[in-house]
Amino acid sequence: MLKDDLVKSGAVKRGNFILTSGRQSSFYVDLKEFNTDINHLREISSKFCETVRGDVVAGVELGAVPMVIAVALEMGIPYSIIRKERSHGNKSLLIGEGVSGKRVAIIEDVVTTGGSVLKAVDVLREHGAIVEDVHCVMDREEGGEKALKEKNVVLHSLLKISDIF
Repeated sequence: MLKDDLVKSGAVKRGNFILTSGRQSSFYVDLKEFNTDINHLREISSKFCETVRGDVVAGVELGAVPMVIAVALEMGIPYSIIRKERSHGNKSLLIGEGVSGKRVAIIEDVVTTGGSVLKAVDVLREHGAIVEDVHCVMDREEGGEKALKEKNVVLHSLLKISDIF
């Protein structure tokens, strides 16, 4: 069971952490390390494949990338990666298949305030994608679901932090 695997592996850590959102937290969910175990990654991608619907899956670098690729391979559909910044190469924020007119499901590791996935929604929609759903492993229940709803996007989570604590 995913919840038990997260706890047993130490992916849920206690301490003092600064999150991507800039907020301080007394806990951290480290799915990047967790997903380096192929069995954990397989478990997560299989669960996502039960609910993800779309022509393309996409995710923000870095944490979502292994899950996006695993889901794309399992579902046999293309994938795209959203860069956090235009720092190199062709300076495009979007890497991957053309998304215009396609239904794109976003995959994310952890959603807190929704900042990263909201940017991803904007980038994909600017490229003509239809984005209605974000799928995450962990919803920290700190406003992300509400923020996404305001953009007409539904957050689907495999777990909520209240399932752990």
